Amino acid sequence: MVGQLPFAITVGVVAFLLAVIWGGPFVEILRRLKIGKIIQVELSEEYQRKVGTPTMGGIMIVIPVVLIALGLNVVNVIRTVTGASILLPLGVLVGFSLLGMIDDWEGIQTSRGIFGQGLPARVKFAGQVILATVAAIIISLYDGGFQYANQIILPFIPFPIEISPVIFIPITVFYIIGMSNAVNFTDGMDGLAGIITASAFASYGVIAFLQGQIFLTQFCFLLVGACFAFLWYNAHPAQLFMGDAGSLPLGATLGTVAIMTGQWILLPVIAIVPVLETLSVILQVAYYKRTKDPVTGIGQRLFRMAPIHYHFQKGGWSETQVVQRLWLVGLLSAMLGVALALL
Repeated sequence: MVGQLPFAITVGVVAFLLAVIWGGPFVEILRRLKIGKIIQVELSEEYQRKVGTPTMGGIMIVIPVVLIALGLNVVNVIRTVTGASILLPLGVLVGFSLLGMIDDWEGIQTSRGIFGQGLPARVKFAGQVILATVAAIIISLYDGGFQYANQIILPFIPFPIEISPVIFIPITVFYIIGMSNAVNFTDGMDGLAGIITASAFASYGVIAFLQGQIFLTQFCFLLVGACFAFLWYNAHPAQLFMGDAGSLPLGATLGTVAIMTGQWILLPVIAIVPVLETLSVILQVAYYKRTKDPVTGIGQRLFRMAPIHYHFQKGGWSETQVVQRLWLVGLLSAMLGVALALL
Protein backbone atom coordinates (compact mmCIF):
# COMPACT_ATOMS: atom_id res chain seq x y z
CA MET A 1 0.00 0.00 0.00
CA VAL A 2 3.00 2.30 0.62
CA GLY A 3 3.62 2.61 -3.11
CA GLN A 4 0.08 3.86 -3.67
CA LEU A 5 0.77 7.29 -2.17
CA PRO A 6 3.59 8.18 -4.62
CA PHE A 7 1.32 6.96 -7.43
CA ALA A 8 -1.57 9.16 -6.20
CA ILE A 9 0.74 12.18 -6.01
CA THR A 10 2.06 11.41 -9.50
CA VAL A 11 -1.51 11.28 -10.77
CA GLY A 12 -2.01 14.74 -9.29
CA VAL A 13 1.06 15.98 -11.18
CA VAL A 14 -0.32 14.53 -14.41
CA ALA A 15 -3.64 16.28 -13.78
CA PHE A 16 -1.74 19.54 -13.25
CA LEU A 17 0.21 19.21 -16.49
CA LEU A 18 -2.80 18.29 -18.60
CA ALA A 19 -4.95 21.05 -17.13
CA VAL A 20 -2.23 23.67 -17.60
CA ILE A 21 -1.76 22.61 -21.24
CA TRP A 22 -5.42 22.90 -22.13
CA GLY A 23 -5.95 25.89 -19.82
CA GLY A 24 -4.44 28.41 -22.25
CA PRO A 25 -6.76 27.58 -25.17
CA PHE A 26 -9.67 27.34 -22.72
CA VAL A 27 -9.05 30.87 -21.43
CA GLU A 28 -8.85 32.15 -25.00
CA ILE A 29 -12.15 30.47 -25.89
CA LEU A 30 -13.89 32.05 -22.88
CA ARG A 31 -12.41 35.42 -23.81
CA ARG A 32 -13.65 35.17 -27.40
CA LEU A 33 -17.11 34.12 -26.20
CA LYS A 34 -17.07 37.09 -23.77
CA ILE A 35 -17.78 34.84 -20.77
CA GLY A 36 -16.78 37.67 -18.43
CA LYS A 37 -17.01 38.38 -14.72
CA ILE A 38 -19.47 40.84 -13.16
CA ILE A 39 -18.06 42.83 -10.21
CA GLN A 40 -20.09 44.22 -7.28
CA VAL A 41 -20.34 48.00 -7.39
CA GLU A 42 -19.44 48.15 -3.68
CA LEU A 43 -15.94 46.86 -4.36
CA SER A 44 -12.91 49.06 -4.97
CA GLU A 45 -11.70 50.50 -8.25
CA GLU A 46 -9.04 47.80 -8.31
CA TYR A 47 -11.80 45.19 -8.52
CA GLN A 48 -13.73 47.16 -11.13
CA ARG A 49 -10.73 46.72 -13.42
CA LYS A 50 -11.36 42.98 -13.31
CA VAL A 51 -14.72 43.33 -15.05
CA GLY A 52 -14.82 41.11 -18.12
CA THR A 53 -12.11 38.69 -16.95
CA PRO A 54 -13.17 35.20 -18.14
CA THR A 55 -15.12 33.23 -15.55
CA MET A 56 -16.54 29.67 -15.29
CA GLY A 57 -12.92 28.55 -14.81
CA GLY A 58 -14.12 25.68 -12.63
CA ILE A 59 -14.71 23.76 -15.85
CA MET A 60 -10.93 23.70 -16.26
CA ILE A 61 -10.72 21.78 -12.96
CA VAL A 62 -13.70 19.46 -13.32
CA ILE A 63 -13.13 18.03 -16.81
CA PRO A 64 -9.55 16.72 -16.30
CA VAL A 65 -10.46 15.27 -12.89
CA VAL A 66 -13.47 13.40 -14.27
CA LEU A 67 -11.63 12.05 -17.31
CA ILE A 68 -8.52 10.93 -15.44
CA ALA A 69 -10.46 9.46 -12.49
CA LEU A 70 -12.68 7.41 -14.79
CA GLY A 71 -9.68 6.34 -16.88
CA LEU A 72 -7.78 5.15 -13.81
CA ASN A 73 -10.70 3.39 -12.17
CA VAL A 74 -12.77 2.03 -15.06
CA VAL A 75 -11.78 -1.56 -14.27
CA ASN A 76 -12.18 -1.09 -10.51
CA VAL A 77 -15.61 0.49 -10.99
CA ILE A 78 -16.77 -2.59 -12.88
CA ARG A 79 -15.17 -5.22 -10.64
CA THR A 80 -15.46 -3.98 -7.05
CA VAL A 81 -17.94 -2.20 -4.83
CA THR A 82 -15.23 0.00 -3.30
CA GLY A 83 -14.07 0.92 -6.79
CA ALA A 84 -17.59 1.90 -7.77
CA SER A 85 -17.80 4.16 -4.71
CA ILE A 86 -15.52 6.68 -6.49
CA LEU A 87 -18.49 7.46 -8.73
CA LEU A 88 -20.21 9.21 -5.80
CA PRO A 89 -17.74 12.12 -5.32
CA LEU A 90 -17.40 12.32 -9.10
CA GLY A 91 -21.18 12.61 -9.37
CA VAL A 92 -21.22 15.34 -6.74
CA LEU A 93 -18.44 17.19 -8.55
CA VAL A 94 -20.25 17.06 -11.89
CA GLY A 95 -23.73 17.78 -10.49
CA PHE A 96 -22.72 20.86 -8.52
CA SER A 97 -20.55 22.04 -11.41
CA LEU A 98 -23.54 21.96 -13.75
CA LEU A 99 -25.58 23.89 -11.19
CA GLY A 100 -22.78 26.45 -10.89
CA MET A 101 -22.43 26.73 -14.66
CA ILE A 102 -26.12 27.55 -14.98
CA ASP A 103 -25.81 30.18 -12.25
CA ASP A 104 -22.70 31.68 -13.88
CA TRP A 105 -24.38 31.75 -17.28
CA GLU A 106 -27.45 33.52 -15.90
CA GLY A 107 -25.17 36.09 -14.29
CA ILE A 108 -23.27 36.61 -17.55
CA GLN A 109 -26.54 37.17 -19.36
CA THR A 110 -27.26 39.92 -16.83
CA SER A 111 -24.30 41.90 -18.12
CA ARG A 112 -25.76 41.55 -21.60
CA GLY A 113 -29.12 42.85 -20.43
CA ILE A 114 -30.93 39.57 -21.13
CA PHE A 115 -31.94 37.86 -17.88
CA GLY A 116 -31.98 38.38 -14.13
CA GLN A 117 -28.93 38.38 -11.86
CA GLY A 118 -27.97 34.72 -11.75
CA LEU A 119 -30.23 31.93 -10.56
CA PRO A 120 -32.80 32.94 -7.95
CA ALA A 121 -31.42 32.06 -4.49
CA ARG A 122 -34.29 29.67 -3.76
CA VAL A 123 -33.80 27.80 -7.02
CA LYS A 124 -30.05 27.52 -6.47
CA PHE A 125 -30.52 26.31 -2.88
CA ALA A 126 -33.19 23.80 -3.97
CA GLY A 127 -30.74 22.38 -6.51
CA GLN A 128 -28.08 22.04 -3.81
CA VAL A 129 -30.53 20.31 -1.46
CA ILE A 130 -31.59 17.80 -4.11
CA LEU A 131 -28.02 16.93 -5.11
CA ALA A 132 -26.80 16.71 -1.50
CA THR A 133 -29.75 14.59 -0.39
CA VAL A 134 -29.22 12.07 -3.19
CA ALA A 135 -25.52 11.83 -2.27
CA ALA A 136 -26.31 11.45 1.45
CA ILE A 137 -28.82 8.66 0.86
CA ILE A 138 -26.40 6.78 -1.40
CA ILE A 139 -23.60 7.01 1.17
CA SER A 140 -25.86 5.89 4.00
CA LEU A 141 -27.68 3.04 2.24
CA TYR A 142 -25.15 1.77 -0.33
CA ASP A 143 -24.18 -1.45 1.46
CA GLY A 144 -20.44 -2.13 1.52
CA GLY A 145 -19.45 0.72 -0.75
CA PHE A 146 -18.57 3.25 1.93
CA GLN A 147 -16.36 2.18 4.79
CA TYR A 148 -17.49 4.86 7.21
CA ALA A 149 -21.16 5.23 6.27
CA ASN A 150 -23.31 6.13 9.29
CA GLN A 151 -20.18 6.59 11.39
CA ILE A 152 -18.03 9.29 12.90
CA ILE A 153 -14.38 9.13 13.95
CA LEU A 154 -13.31 11.29 16.89
CA PRO A 155 -9.76 12.17 17.98
CA PHE A 156 -8.46 10.10 20.91
CA ILE A 157 -11.16 7.44 20.35
CA PRO A 158 -9.64 4.39 18.59
CA PHE A 159 -12.85 3.13 16.95
CA PRO A 160 -15.63 4.64 14.81
CA ILE A 161 -18.90 5.54 16.50
CA GLU A 162 -22.11 4.34 14.85
CA ILE A 163 -24.77 6.92 13.99
CA SER A 164 -28.35 6.30 12.95
CA PRO A 165 -29.06 7.02 9.26
CA VAL A 166 -31.83 9.33 10.48
CA ILE A 167 -29.09 11.55 11.93
CA PHE A 168 -26.31 10.76 9.47
CA ILE A 169 -28.22 11.74 6.33
CA PRO A 170 -29.18 15.29 7.51
CA ILE A 171 -25.61 15.83 8.75
CA THR A 172 -24.25 14.79 5.36
CA VAL A 173 -26.65 17.11 3.54
CA PHE A 174 -25.64 19.97 5.86
CA TYR A 175 -21.92 19.36 5.31
CA ILE A 176 -22.17 19.14 1.53
CA ILE A 177 -24.35 22.25 1.16
CA GLY A 178 -22.55 24.17 3.88
CA MET A 179 -19.09 23.58 2.43
CA SER A 180 -20.33 24.27 -1.10
CA ASN A 181 -21.51 27.72 -0.04
CA ALA A 182 -18.46 28.25 2.18
CA VAL A 183 -16.02 27.83 -0.72
CA ASN A 184 -18.33 30.02 -2.81
CA PHE A 185 -17.96 32.81 -0.20
CA THR A 186 -14.18 32.27 -0.19
CA ASP A 187 -13.96 32.75 -3.95
CA GLY A 188 -13.47 36.51 -4.04
CA MET A 189 -9.77 37.17 -4.51
CA ASP A 190 -7.20 35.97 -7.01
CA GLY A 191 -5.90 32.57 -5.94
CA LEU A 192 -7.75 32.38 -2.61
CA ALA A 193 -10.37 29.65 -3.12
CA GLY A 194 -8.05 27.53 -5.27
CA ILE A 195 -5.16 27.38 -2.81
CA ILE A 196 -7.41 26.86 0.22
CA THR A 197 -9.33 23.95 -1.35
CA ALA A 198 -6.13 22.38 -2.70
CA SER A 199 -4.67 22.36 0.82
CA ALA A 200 -7.84 20.80 2.24
CA PHE A 201 -7.98 18.08 -0.43
CA ALA A 202 -4.31 17.26 0.16
CA SER A 203 -5.10 16.86 3.85
CA TYR A 204 -8.00 14.50 3.20
CA GLY A 205 -5.93 12.66 0.60
CA VAL A 206 -3.41 11.80 3.32
CA ILE A 207 -6.21 10.82 5.72
CA ALA A 208 -7.81 8.56 3.09
CA PHE A 209 -4.41 6.96 2.42
CA LEU A 210 -3.91 6.22 6.12
CA GLN A 211 -7.33 4.53 6.09
CA GLY A 212 -6.47 2.43 3.04
CA GLN A 213 -8.99 4.19 0.80
CA ILE A 214 -6.69 4.24 -2.21
CA PHE A 215 -9.33 5.25 -4.76
CA LEU A 216 -10.30 8.23 -2.65
CA THR A 217 -6.64 9.16 -2.14
CA GLN A 218 -6.10 9.28 -5.90
CA PHE A 219 -9.24 11.36 -6.33
CA CYS A 220 -8.13 13.91 -3.73
CA PHE A 221 -4.69 14.38 -5.29
CA LEU A 222 -6.27 14.64 -8.73
CA LEU A 223 -8.21 17.62 -7.38
CA VAL A 224 -5.05 19.07 -5.82
CA GLY A 225 -3.25 18.91 -9.18
CA ALA A 226 -6.21 20.37 -11.07
CA CYS A 227 -6.59 23.20 -8.53
CA PHE A 228 -2.89 24.03 -8.87
CA ALA A 229 -3.32 24.15 -12.66
CA PHE A 230 -6.22 26.55 -12.24
CA LEU A 231 -4.05 28.68 -9.96
CA TRP A 232 -1.55 28.96 -12.82
CA TYR A 233 -4.12 31.17 -14.54
CA ASN A 234 -5.80 32.54 -11.43
CA ALA A 235 -2.68 33.91 -9.72
CA HIS A 236 -2.75 37.69 -9.26
CA PRO A 237 -3.52 39.38 -11.61
CA ALA A 238 -5.97 36.67 -12.61
CA GLN A 239 -6.47 35.67 -16.25
CA LEU A 240 -9.37 33.44 -15.22
CA PHE A 241 -11.93 33.32 -12.42
CA MET A 242 -13.33 30.14 -10.87
CA GLY A 243 -16.98 31.15 -10.81
CA ASP A 244 -19.77 29.07 -9.28
CA ALA A 245 -18.88 26.37 -11.82
CA GLY A 246 -15.81 25.73 -9.66
CA SER A 247 -16.51 26.97 -6.14
CA LEU A 248 -19.82 25.12 -5.68
CA PRO A 249 -18.54 21.69 -6.81
CA LEU A 250 -15.19 21.98 -5.02
CA GLY A 251 -16.89 22.78 -1.72
CA ALA A 252 -19.56 20.11 -2.12
CA THR A 253 -16.96 17.51 -3.08
CA LEU A 254 -14.78 18.45 -0.12
CA GLY A 255 -17.75 17.92 2.18
CA THR A 256 -18.46 14.57 0.51
CA VAL A 257 -14.86 13.41 0.88
CA ALA A 258 -14.88 14.39 4.56
CA ILE A 259 -18.01 12.29 5.09
CA MET A 260 -16.53 9.32 3.20
CA THR A 261 -13.45 9.28 5.46
CA GLY A 262 -15.56 9.44 8.63
CA GLN A 263 -13.37 12.38 9.69
CA TRP A 264 -16.03 15.01 8.98
CA ILE A 265 -15.81 16.38 12.52
CA LEU A 266 -12.35 17.70 11.50
CA LEU A 267 -13.62 19.56 8.43
CA PRO A 268 -14.12 22.89 10.29
CA VAL A 269 -10.45 22.64 11.30
CA ILE A 270 -9.06 21.54 7.93
CA ALA A 271 -11.21 24.07 6.06
CA ILE A 272 -11.09 26.78 8.70
CA VAL A 273 -10.83 29.65 6.19
CA PRO A 274 -14.08 28.83 4.32
CA VAL A 275 -15.78 28.29 7.67
CA LEU A 276 -14.64 31.71 8.91
CA GLU A 277 -15.74 33.29 5.63
CA THR A 278 -19.23 31.84 6.11
CA LEU A 279 -19.46 32.82 9.77
CA SER A 280 -18.47 36.39 8.89
CA VAL A 281 -21.35 36.63 6.41
CA ILE A 282 -23.85 35.16 8.89
CA LEU A 283 -22.71 37.46 11.70
CA GLN A 284 -22.68 40.51 9.41
CA VAL A 285 -26.26 39.92 8.28
CA ALA A 286 -27.50 39.09 11.78
CA TYR A 287 -25.83 42.14 13.35
CA TYR A 288 -27.11 44.45 10.62
CA LYS A 289 -30.68 43.25 11.13
CA ARG A 290 -30.44 43.46 14.93
CA THR A 291 -29.12 47.05 14.87
CA LYS A 292 -31.43 48.25 12.10
CA ASP A 293 -32.98 51.65 12.84
CA PRO A 294 -36.79 51.40 12.67
CA VAL A 295 -37.02 54.82 11.01
CA THR A 296 -34.21 54.78 8.45
CA GLY A 297 -34.10 51.00 8.04
CA ILE A 298 -30.28 51.15 8.16
CA GLY A 299 -28.25 48.96 10.49
CA GLN A 300 -24.65 48.81 11.66
CA ARG A 301 -21.91 46.57 10.31
CA LEU A 302 -19.91 44.21 12.49
CA PHE A 303 -17.17 43.94 9.84
CA ARG A 304 -16.00 46.57 7.37
CA MET A 305 -17.28 44.22 4.68
CA ALA A 306 -18.15 40.52 4.42
CA PRO A 307 -16.94 37.89 3.58
CA ILE A 308 -14.05 38.52 5.90
CA HIS A 309 -11.29 38.68 3.26
CA TYR A 310 -12.78 42.04 2.20
CA HIS A 311 -12.72 43.17 5.84
CA PHE A 312 -8.95 42.69 5.94
CA GLN A 313 -8.47 44.42 2.61
CA LYS A 314 -10.47 47.45 3.69
CA GLY A 315 -8.28 47.49 6.81
CA GLY A 316 -5.19 48.16 4.68
CA TRP A 317 -3.93 44.76 3.52
CA SER A 318 -3.31 44.33 -0.19
CA GLU A 319 -5.14 41.58 -2.05
CA THR A 320 -1.91 39.58 -2.28
CA GLN A 321 -1.28 39.93 1.46
CA VAL A 322 -4.80 38.77 2.31
CA VAL A 323 -4.50 35.70 0.07
CA GLN A 324 -1.04 34.73 1.28
CA ARG A 325 -1.90 35.15 4.96
CA LEU A 326 -5.18 33.26 4.71
CA TRP A 327 -3.38 30.53 2.79
CA LEU A 328 -0.85 30.22 5.63
CA VAL A 329 -3.75 29.83 8.05
CA GLY A 330 -5.39 27.29 5.75
CA LEU A 331 -2.19 25.29 5.28
CA LEU A 332 -1.45 25.12 9.00
CA SER A 333 -5.05 24.14 9.79
CA ALA A 334 -4.89 21.39 7.15
CA MET A 335 -1.71 20.06 8.77
CA LEU A 336 -3.37 20.22 12.18
CA GLY A 337 -6.32 18.26 10.80
CA VAL A 338 -4.04 15.43 9.67
CA ALA A 339 -2.34 15.42 13.07
CA LEU A 340 -5.73 15.17 14.85
CA ALA A 341 -6.75 12.33 12.53
CA LEU A 342 -3.72 10.36 13.70
CA LEU A 343 -4.68 10.62 17.38
